[in-house]
Formats: sequence, C-alpha cells, structure tokens
Amino acid sequence: MDLESAFQTVGEFGPFQKRAVFVLNLSQLYMACQSMLIVLVGSTPQYQIQSPDTAQPSQQVQLQHVTFTEDVDSIVTEWLLVKQQAYKVGLAGSLFFAGLLVGNVVFGPLSDKIGRRPVYLTGLFLEVVFGYVTALAPSYEVFAASRLLVGLMNGGIGLVCFVLTQEYVGKSYWAMTGTMASMSFAVGIALFAALGYLIRPWRTLAMAANSSGVLFFLLSVTLPESPRWLYSQGQTERAEEVLRYMAQKNYNIANNLVLQRVSAGKPGYHDNRHSGVLQLVLHPVLRQRTVVLMYVWYACSLVYYGLTLGAGDMSGSRYLNVAMYGVVELPAYPLCIYFINKHWAGRRKSMAAFLCLAGVACLCTTMVPETSGLFLSVTSLALLGKLMVSAAFNIAYVYTSELYPTVIRNAGLGVCSMSCRVGGILAPFVPSMRALHTSMPFTVFCLSGLSAGCLGLLLPETLHKPAAETLEDLSSPTHARVLETKALLYDDNESNHK
Repeated sequence: MDLESAFQTVGEFGPFQKRAVFVLNLSQLYMACQSMLIVLVGSTPQYQIQSPDTAQPSQQVQLQHVTFTEDVDSIVTEWLLVKQQAYKVGLAGSLFFAGLLVGNVVFGPLSDKIGRRPVYLTGLFLEVVFGYVTALAPSYEVFAASRLLVGLMNGGIGLVCFVLTQEYVGKSYWAMTGTMASMSFAVGIALFAALGYLIRPWRTLAMAANSSGVLFFLLSVTLPESPRWLYSQGQTERAEEVLRYMAQKNYNIANNLVLQRVSAGKPGYHDNRHSGVLQLVLHPVLRQRTVVLMYVWYACSLVYYGLTLGAGDMSGSRYLNVAMYGVVELPAYPLCIYFINKHWAGRRKSMAAFLCLAGVACLCTTMVPETSGLFLSVTSLALLGKLMVSAAFNIAYVYTSELYPTVIRNAGLGVCSMSCRVGGILAPFVPSMRALHTSMPFTVFCLSGLSAGCLGLLLPETLHKPAAETLEDLSSPTHARVLETKALLYDDNESNHK
C-alpha cells in the first residue's frame, strides 16, 4: 500500500499522534519564551542623567551618573545600556534572529539528510544549554553571543518540530496540527508575559523560562523517527516498523502492513539526497514557487515580529501588552482552519486575504490620532493587524509544507524560513523609524503586507490535492503547476462541469 493508505490503516490522528503532537506543541511554548525574552529582559525604564562636575564629561562619566526612576531589573539597568549604548538591546534581538536564519539554513537540509529526530533532539538539548548561559552571562558580550546561539538552535528545532507535527499524522490533519503548533507559540507568548509579571529580576526570569526546556527534552526523547522521512529515503522496512508501532499505540491491527518499495535509483529520490537546496534552484517548478514563498515569509515575519517586539513600547503595562499580543493571535487560528478547508477560499486566497487585511489595518493606524478612543486607537488597530498577520503566517507554514514534496520539504521550509528571519532581523529596528515620522513603521508594515498578499495569489492551490513524496511526483499533472494562471483556473472549472 502507499503511505496515505498506511496512515488510514494505523490511524491518521489516533492516541499516539495526539500525545506526540502534544509533546511537540509543548516545545513550541518553550521556543516562544526564548523568542520573546529580549522584550522583557531588555526593557528600558525611565532614567535621569545627573550633570557631572567636569566641563566636558565623557560617555563613561555620563553613564556613571545615570539614575533609573523605575524599579526595573533588566540588562539595561545592569549594564547601563542607555544613550549611545542603547542600540545593544536591539542588537541582541537581531542576533537572536540572525541565529534563527542560520539555523533554518543548516538544520533544514540536515534533517532531510540524517533524519528529523536526531536533529530535533540535539538542537533542543543545545538550546537549553545556551539558554542557561544567557541567564548566567557575566557581561553583555557573553549575553549577546548566547542569544545568537540560542537563536541558531531555536530556528533549527522550530522548523523540524513543525515538520514532525505534520509527518506523524495523515495529510487530512496537516492543517489542524500546523494550526495547533502556531496556537501553542501564541499561548507561549502570553505565558511568558505572566511569568515576567511574577518574576521581575531578569536573570531569574531567564532561568525559569529556560528550565521548562529540560522537561520538554525528556518528553521528546520517546518520539520515533518520522515514517514519511524514512519512506522518502528508501528505508521502507524501518518506516513499516514505526507505522506498526503507531498502530499498536492507536489500538489498531497492522501486522500485515506492507508499503510500496521506493527505489533508491529514482531521480526524485537520489538527487535530493545529495543536493536538496540546489534542487530548489534547478527544478523549474520549485524555483518560481520558492521565490514567491520567500517574499511572503519575509513580509509575514517583518510585520509579525515588528508588531510583537514593539508591544513593550506601547502605552500601558508592559506585561499586559505582551500578553495581549500573544492572546490576540488565538482567534486567528480557528479562522484559519475554517477558511483554508473551504473550496471557495482554500490556502491561496485565505493567505493572500489575511496579508492584505493586515496591511490595511496597519495603514489605518497612520490615520488615527494618538488621543483617539479605546476601540479605535493605534493599539487596537495594531492588535487587529497582529491577528491578521498571525493567520497569514500560520497558513504560510501549512501551505508551504504542502507545496514541497517530502524528500525536500525541510530544505524548502528552511530556505523560506531563512528569508523569514531576514524580516525578523530587521523588525527590531523598524520602530526606530519613528524618528523620521511617527507613521513610518506602520507604513512599512502596510506596504509589506499588501505586496506579499498580492504576490501570494500567484501560487497554486493545494486543497484536496495529494501530497507529493518525491521530485518525480512533481511531473504529474496534479503537481506540475508552477504558478496559478487564469487558463489553469478555467481548465479546472471546465473539468468540474464535466
């Protein structure tokens, strides 16, 4: 039998898959805490600089006369990151996202080559180790270096973690498990805000947020290798063993389960083993899809993290703002599940619509005065933009995993995530554009969302289409579409009438 038939036999989303997805979603909580760490540990309280006695005080003398008027314990108060040193807070955030970029590039193809499980477990273990280095850092330089390394591991395991939630279940559940992973990340942001409210010293907060990773690592050790990856690599017997194990845990009988044999000589199989990322450039179908998806992911990241990281700068309680920017994502995910499974919306139109709506919400913030009411204020419109871009980001994950075949899925997601992290690197610096004009940051978010939404309409629809396993499958009529065109849509309508 083929792989999808095997999943129907063992159970597409049985008790085993529910436990596995739950463990992987717990890791998303941990990764969210690490991603948002700099928002609270890098908070800048109000301060005053007393005039020193010297006529021309140096920068070092000025810093010695800084007095903080708020009771806040952060890296800013410990290492006096104010005035000319203030850029180091944003730099630490950008270093984290730079690590995410490198992690996506390295870990994606690596997990396609040696397997999902070893890459995921190794990355999670090292992230926990580097997380403790962050909490115990004796200087800013060590702190910044540890954030780079934590980001490196976070980017890698976040990608593999998401892919595992998809590959453990039947294809009909991909949208749901992908959405659950994104919801867990949003919940993690809100929980981190609550943890920050209860634990104010930044070192204790970093230690507490990181310690949950130890538990999640121990739970993850019990997870098996992805049967889809094993099958795509020609390791059919090992894939059958994992599927039988899943069937046993799901209380189903699959003793006679036998998969179709995959030949290692198939072009779609062998070429990918040696040059996964290169195939994204050389393959005519994948090349154009990848270019479009890279820009969509970049825009999603720039708007998503730009709005989220700016939560601490908004008026009101810093902790409440961070929590709201996490909680506001939750309504987006049921909307995703509803729209992306409707034939009149699907993945393509839903993602494009949410991106455009996020751009419009950001545009509206530039037209609302600062002294406006509660329901029509800059904060409420920014939260609406965050909700919309969260929905688009979630669809982008699910949609992208369906556009790439199994043998190159992690490499494709890795390259898209790489462009996504470029947006994350730039996001901490976008709020500083207020120096040019107060509306400039939201103008950047608006243009990014609208352009990405329009460009996303060029991609083909994947709803109710079978998943491609090898590059060879892309030559079939079902997967051969590179970009959506009016002619192709006309052909679809004609075939439906017949």
